Amino acid sequence: MVLAAAALLMAAQSEAQLIKTTVAQGEIEGVVEDGMAHYKGIPFAEPPVGNLRWKAPVPAKAWEGTFKADHFAKQGVQRVQTMPGREAPAVSEDCLYLNVLTPAKRQDEALPVLVWIHGGAFSSGNSFTDGSNFAKAGIVYVSITYRLNCMGFLSLPELTQESLKETGHATSGNYGIMDQILALQWVHDNIAAFGGDPAKVTIMGESAGAISVAILCQSPLAKGLFRGAISESGGNMVPMDNVRIDNNSLRNVKGSEAYGLAYIQRVTGKKNPKLKDLRKLPAEVFLNDSAAFSMGGALWPCYDDYILDTDSYVQYQKGNFNDVNILMGTNSDEGSMFTGYLGRFTPTEYEEEIRLSFAPEWREEFKKMYPGTNDQEAFDAHSDIFREAAFAWPTYAWANMQSQHGQGKVYMYFFDQLKFNPFRRNQQTTRKQISTHAFEMMYTFGPQRGGGWGGPQSPSDAAMTKIIHQYWVNFIKTGDPNGELLPYWPAYSQGTESTMYFRDGAFVTELPNLPQLELWTRYFDWRREHPTIVK
Repeated sequence: MVLAAAALLMAAQSEAQLIKTTVAQGEIEGVVEDGMAHYKGIPFAEPPVGNLRWKAPVPAKAWEGTFKADHFAKQGVQRVQTMPGREAPAVSEDCLYLNVLTPAKRQDEALPVLVWIHGGAFSSGNSFTDGSNFAKAGIVYVSITYRLNCMGFLSLPELTQESLKETGHATSGNYGIMDQILALQWVHDNIAAFGGDPAKVTIMGESAGAISVAILCQSPLAKGLFRGAISESGGNMVPMDNVRIDNNSLRNVKGSEAYGLAYIQRVTGKKNPKLKDLRKLPAEVFLNDSAAFSMGGALWPCYDDYILDTDSYVQYQKGNFNDVNILMGTNSDEGSMFTGYLGRFTPTEYEEEIRLSFAPEWREEFKKMYPGTNDQEAFDAHSDIFREAAFAWPTYAWANMQSQHGQGKVYMYFFDQLKFNPFRRNQQTTRKQISTHAFEMMYTFGPQRGGGWGGPQSPSDAAMTKIIHQYWVNFIKTGDPNGELLPYWPAYSQGTESTMYFRDGAFVTELPNLPQLELWTRYFDWRREHPTIVK
């Protein structure tokens, strides 16, 4: 009798959720998890395999019957990194799927929508990040996949010519961004079926996902697909150049083609293999190149005057961007993760890094701003240079350009809550700001199902999680992070640099690394006038 009653209760709860609906491709059925409907592994594009390898994604065709969206799809081809105690994700070239987690019980609820774009240096990552805390707050949560590394960002002259012939656009190398745009188009066209409002979409990403968010705010092809953006440690404001050196520039198509040719020669042993032959090779062949899978990422989006207009900094000055409200920021010690992976960093190695990264007329000024006369200083200097070039300056420049040239408001943050940094283990340092890259996600997403993010939080961290997560929820719902019982977060504008500082509380201050950012502004202004000459 008790078992029968329990079964009836479970059936009633399942029926209360929106677990069956209809999208453009046909009827679809999800599963109930944690009291909400979860649709996993929905195809938004045809598999990008065979002749569709290195082409723009093609919208998914209709299916027959009811599609059972009850398990995650395989993730994009990548070098799989297995976390301790966790199963490695399955990967495949057939990877263009998305997931929807909805608290809606009816299709007409018109709930706000969050689309999550994962990071991973454009070479790795997955769509499994748990968004249940956003869904519990009344938000439809969508996570998407996109092609990575060589499958998503390879340029070759033959690919560019093929694109010009077939589409009229002389471009190659931005396939992963095209995937993101098609996924957003699918959300726009279908999210109402899950109780979401296509007019209330916010995009959000971290690291390469945040850089993707910046690119989507800049791409004319993404116009009208979202009303707000959240960027956690990312931006895309560096100058266009023929090469990409230590995050100091973004390649043009010609530079991306040159990198692609050298890369293909390394992985195949052939100087100019035919495109038809490259499309027949197993995807795993293209992973056998350490240079292209470096910690900072090497296969990257490019400026192509189609997906991404030349030099985003200049385009913002001209008013060419998607004008939306943005919540953006960086962490206090972003670069330590990347420096830490290098191991012990010496003054000699730091001097060589300065020589390779900067023109002679700038080296002494950067060494003065970032001294590296002993091992600890060298580690800190390299870390902070990486922080500024990869994350902090592009975010700062983006905030300035948006606040000067757009109507959308900017809300800037500086995350400094985490007091333990695994990449600084055993260091004898008096450094106070040690919140490294990606660690803010445990606060923005909140506690994960299954105990993710490394276990229980301290009382201080738990309190900060509630504060930060609520700011994010408010922004997704209204375009403004402010709300009842939260410290007031003013909009950012150049000249005031009003920034919400997160450390054992939330308070407004000036950006703490402003002198360094102003140096980088002068440097990048110079770089725009002095592109690298390829010999």
